[in-house]
Amino acid sequence: MTTLIVLSALGLICLFSEIFGFRKLLHPLILIGLIAAFVTNTFDWNNGGPLFNDMMIIDNFSVAFTGLLIGITFFWCLMSPEYFTEPSSESDHFALIVFSLIGTMVMVTFSNMIMLFLGIEILSISLYILAGSNKKNLASNEAALKYFLMGSFATGFLLFGIAMIYGVTGSFNLAAISTFIAQSAGQNSVMMLAGILMMMIALSFKVSAAPFHFWAPDVYQGSPTVITAFMSTVVKTAAFAAFFRLFLHTFSGTPSIWAPTLMIISGLTILVGNITAVYQTNFKRMLAYSSISHAGYMVLALLAMNQSAPSSLLFYTAAYSISSITAFVILLLISHKTGNDDIKSFNGLAKKNPFLAGVTVVAMLSLAGIPPTAGFFAKYYIFSAVMQNGYIGLVLLAILGSLIGVFYYFRVIIAVFKTEEETQEIKVNTLFRVLLVITSLAAIILGIAPGILAGLI
Repeated sequence: MTTLIVLSALGLICLFSEIFGFRKLLHPLILIGLIAAFVTNTFDWNNGGPLFNDMMIIDNFSVAFTGLLIGITFFWCLMSPEYFTEPSSESDHFALIVFSLIGTMVMVTFSNMIMLFLGIEILSISLYILAGSNKKNLASNEAALKYFLMGSFATGFLLFGIAMIYGVTGSFNLAAISTFIAQSAGQNSVMMLAGILMMMIALSFKVSAAPFHFWAPDVYQGSPTVITAFMSTVVKTAAFAAFFRLFLHTFSGTPSIWAPTLMIISGLTILVGNITAVYQTNFKRMLAYSSISHAGYMVLALLAMNQSAPSSLLFYTAAYSISSITAFVILLLISHKTGNDDIKSFNGLAKKNPFLAGVTVVAMLSLAGIPPTAGFFAKYYIFSAVMQNGYIGLVLLAILGSLIGVFYYFRVIIAVFKTEEETQEIKVNTLFRVLLVITSLAAIILGIAPGILAGLI
């Protein structure tokens, strides 16, 4: 509750910063506000409970994911100054980011389907604007339009699914719906089955799982790089946490309905994401397809639904987000210097800037799941949790997808050490250097000592 108030106040401060003339202090105020929100969030560990007439619930699952989301947003804010080409828009952009974060918090703490819808909409409406915030760029305008149209379409599926489930159960409360399903002893109506599947389709769109992923590459590539970084980390983490909470607390009693469909979605997402990424020459678009493939691995946690599944999902989202932030910061620096986002722009990076080359290698190894980085244990915990439920064939398919992923991640590493005749030095300012050191060390530390996060919830 306190965390939500702090973030809401922070959003209002952003809105009023332009009016009252303290815009120049806004960036440090945002960082301080996020630290305050993180601290207040930790006070809720083992000390939560229902909020707003049982519309939301604070438990260790929501506290852990809220803390992760705030932490990733803090890292994002460290890279954000490069985004603001027009100082007058800084307050608006920061306000939208903070309100997006509030939406993600609602998504990970909901205990009522109405709150799930509100959380998704608070997040989505802000992102529609941010995706098209580079008004002079036609690709950004196109990304915003595609995201808005496809997002609205997915929202229709979500609402229709919620309406169907309400029509059968007479409640929006997750516990009440779960009790109704348990009492029906497997005799669920067609309307209930349709409602579950429609909600699954809507959430699959939000996490960019195949075959509902077609919007992601264009939106990721067309949006400003820092906004793409926010989408692929904060948004994806929140969407999967909401997806997991919904199915764990509501539909876990009917796995025969949704598990076969999720198996197909997971396998298809892993293969489509990894195979398509192999053919990409644009680094930003490659990261988009990489994000799709990682969504396939995270769907596996939904299939596990056992005691280790929540911690496995938390560890995976943390490892993936840290490495993705690193990759996008590097892309931002290189694209500013070279003027393009192609993988070939990484050629000779080891000579242009050895520090950037080193953190690039760490990020790519972690995303590929190579030890001793966090990405290795992220996949290990997910695969172990799923194997406990007997999905051995799906795990073998996921391992095959990981092997394919090694190819395109190592292609970037090879480009970094490729010999180039022209070696123009790429400078990194102190703020970015600190950020890259923190994220790279985090990826290595979590790979060496995974127990820091593993088993937390």
